[in-house]
Amino acid sequence: MICPFSIEIGLAIAGVLLLALDAFADKLHRMVVPVIAASCTGVALFALLTACCGCAAVPAWLEPHYATDGLAMFYKVFALVTTLIVLILAIESDKVLAHFSSSESVKTRIGEFYALPLIVCAGMMWMASAKDLLTVFVPLELVTVSFYVLVAYTRRSGLSLEAGVKYLILGALSTGILVYGIAWIYGVTGTMSFAGVAAATAKAETNVGALLFGAALLLAGFGFKVAAAPFQIWVPDVYQGAPTPVTAFLSVGSKAAGFVVLTRTVQAFTAEGSAIAQPVLNALLFAAALTIVLGSLPAIFQTNVKRLFAYSSISHAGFLLLALACGSSARFGLDSAGVVAFYLATYLPMTLLGFLMLCVLRSQGVGEELKDITGLAKRNPSMAFALTVALASMAGLPLTAGFMGKLLVFVAAVDGGHFAIVAIAVVGAAAGFYYYFKPILAAYSPGEPDASKLRWTLLSRVTAIALMLGILVLGVYPRALQKVLAPTATAVVQTK
Repeated sequence: MICPFSIEIGLAIAGVLLLALDAFADKLHRMVVPVIAASCTGVALFALLTACCGCAAVPAWLEPHYATDGLAMFYKVFALVTTLIVLILAIESDKVLAHFSSSESVKTRIGEFYALPLIVCAGMMWMASAKDLLTVFVPLELVTVSFYVLVAYTRRSGLSLEAGVKYLILGALSTGILVYGIAWIYGVTGTMSFAGVAAATAKAETNVGALLFGAALLLAGFGFKVAAAPFQIWVPDVYQGAPTPVTAFLSVGSKAAGFVVLTRTVQAFTAEGSAIAQPVLNALLFAAALTIVLGSLPAIFQTNVKRLFAYSSISHAGFLLLALACGSSARFGLDSAGVVAFYLATYLPMTLLGFLMLCVLRSQGVGEELKDITGLAKRNPSMAFALTVALASMAGLPLTAGFMGKLLVFVAAVDGGHFAIVAIAVVGAAAGFYYYFKPILAAYSPGEPDASKLRWTLLSRVTAIALMLGILVLGVYPRALQKVLAPTATAVVQTK
């Protein structure tokens, strides 16, 4: 049997070795590092899926800090799948990356762009198993610092440099707020473990005011990481300026990692008997409503598809916060953590498919503005269809994964009696049908009559088909995923 921790250590070591290989191998073919990185991620995914059937015991010294429950295992698989697809997106964007990277030794010096995602993935997997705030903070910073490099990687692009500076400054600010919040929580409760914090929130001698202040700082710090309002101001510029594979990684992988630790933190703050449960839930509901509004309404006016996806990501963060605040959904047999995980599982294929299409089009000289994709259906009907499936699912069209994700959130909100928030969410979802269908209309509008045909690579075609199947299967038969995420699945994985 395999311990998940050993998989994560192996993945991090593989990332470091790939960095060394790229640095010291002068005549290395440019595709060697990408292929090795994707292979390592695939092997790690296979090993983790094997471990899900029965993993080896976690070392005794690590057990107080490292969880192997069903929620942790789900997010680990999620991180590996996301990383693997992001590496495929990077391979598809190789020409664009080479063009906008430093002109010195371009052909052999882009290996770090493929090695760093392995380190990011290891950090996200560690975050999924965190049992205390210390083991949240260390991998969180590992992920954040790696993203500082990846966001500003295309140094010849002014937008990328601008994005890197903004992400660095606001990322440092959010880290400071998070550390300050951890210090307050530790000072009030005397512990940094989630179980200890949960117990302290129910004690009569706990200073409620100080505890609530620390909780507010933590929620603000995590709010930056998951792009929740009013801390979402960095998202549009960073998403637009970063290389498209990095934007996809931020939108899916980083968001999921932020929500798993936010889920565990909220569970600690709202445990049975907690003195701050209601204020925390009220803050989440307010943030959810504000995030949906500030994500959906500005998206209506966007003409850049990548920037549109940025506001879309903000809007989806609002729905995820709403799911987290509403508690369990008895009709679907899921608790709040399960609803959040289900929504993220539906969010993964549709978002990555959308970014895959941007990578494929960009590699063939097509821009990211709506006018650039006009007539796409004539240039390649299958590409237009794939883009349509991705956008229709983001909008929540029935029989797609996005519809099922939003349905669970709405049901949970209605069951919780949050009708005002539901009304705001309905407006946000309705606005989504407008701005998501603008690229679809552009794709099927008449374009230039002499425009050249666009072609798939075999890798991009296979990836697109797999993601479309994921969207349709989750939209038609979500029951299997519901069973995986049922509350009973959050019990600690057997360690025989």
